[in-house]
Amino acid sequence: MDVEQPVTPFAAAGGGEGLLALAEAWHVRCLADAEAAHPFEQGTHPQHLERLAAYWGEALGGPATYSHTMADESHVRRLHACDGPHPSLDAAAVRCFDAAMSDVGITGALRTTLHDYFAAATERMTGQPISADDIPDGLTVPQWSWSGPID
Repeated sequence: MDVEQPVTPFAAAGGGEGLLALAEAWHVRCLADAEAAHPFEQGTHPQHLERLAAYWGEALGGPATYSHTMADESHVRRLHACDGPHPSLDAAAVRCFDAAMSDVGITGALRTTLHDYFAAATERMTGQPISADDIPDGLTVPQWSWSGPID
């Protein structure tokens, strides 16, 4: 009897193209939301959406494109450091993510997995130190599976 290897959340989401579509839909939703738009008011990297999709892809079982060609987890956490707690902004970002999943047709178990991943990642970014100098070099992108974080 052949046992099929489980598909990663990355593959189930449509790979890099699927996650890029999700990143684009999420960004549009955030810009249209008075609270979620705040982090984007100062502008973003010119390839923000491609970088975000690559980051999500790496975290969800795809290739390590983000780490190998763009940056590492230390960089991501430094970008989110110094902001302090902002629970209403975090809730707005998660709401926009959930709506973006609807926009791109993500349903079922994949929707649950991606929601849980995004909510946990948002919480992780909120918990960054007061100073970016307190974040160590060389952190790796945390991995996520169908059942949650991979240690």
